[in-house]
Amino acid sequence: MSAVQKQTASSSSDSDPRYANVDERKRKRMISNRESARRSRARKQKLMEDFMKEADQLKSENNHLEEIINTRSQYYVQVESDNNVLRAQAMELTERLASLNSVLHLCQEVNGYSLDIPEIPDPLLKPWQLPFPGQPIMASADLLL
Repeated sequence: MSAVQKQTASSSSDSDPRYANVDERKRKRMISNRESARRSRARKQKLMEDFMKEADQLKSENNHLEEIINTRSQYYVQVESDNNVLRAQAMELTERLASLNSVLHLCQEVNGYSLDIPEIPDPLLKPWQLPFPGQPIMASADLLL
């Protein structure tokens, strides 16, 4: 469009009341669209901030859970180690008891004394049977933490 045509188009739209309403509607629509876009950007920004907060919270919770898992794993390794030591000690004591019982059997045969020699229970043959059923097993609160 040439400059002359633009001037006549704008001058005719200024003087014509029909075009005045069109221009006013365009202006209002532009303002409305800008406001809508601003609100949309603000919503998107708020949503992004909320997601970032949630991600930070989840990372923090994940780190906390990893610390708990590491602590429990270390505790498990320690308990397993202690259990292995106790098993070895139980085997050693069972062997010593068997040795002492054989000495008692020998004394019984040689001297003719009547001795009441109990059977040696093998805890490894029946691991779920308690060696002393009359004694309760005490649980520690540390195991639950």
